[in-house]
Amino acid sequence: MTLHLLKLCVGADSVESLQAWVDYRLEQKRLAGEPAEQLHTTRMVPTRKDELLEGGSLYWVIKGRIQVRQHLLDIRPFTDQAGIKRCDLVLEPRLILTQYQPKRPFQGWRYLKAADAPADIRGSGAAQSMPDSMRRDLAELCLI
Repeated sequence: MTLHLLKLCVGADSVESLQAWVDYRLEQKRLAGEPAEQLHTTRMVPTRKDELLEGGSLYWVIKGRIQVRQHLLDIRPFTDQAGIKRCDLVLEPRLILTQYQPKRPFQGWRYLKAADAPADIRGSGAAQSMPDSMRRDLAELCLI
């Protein structure tokens, strides 16, 4: 059964700024001769790894709403230089827009059941190509 992760996207105020950060980090890795893969390091290691890697995604909460997701490709536990157990979430760099879903602040990450995950915005229609601010305004008016 597929399971997802839910995490606050600290530092990004829009989907566009998250995509710019992902693109920047990948370019920096390419220039440094490192593998160009997107990693997100977190302190807690998910215990339900098998369920997460059966097609799971990391859903990002931006400005109080789930707005976008990225496929989870791998979960790599490690111990840092200070002896603290951590984990790298390996993510597909492509962002997939989702329907807005309000979410209160929380710390760390949370599991998200597939049945509770917001639907993707599919295709190349207006909702897919409009600016994030316009999509947010229309969602607040319940028009999309």
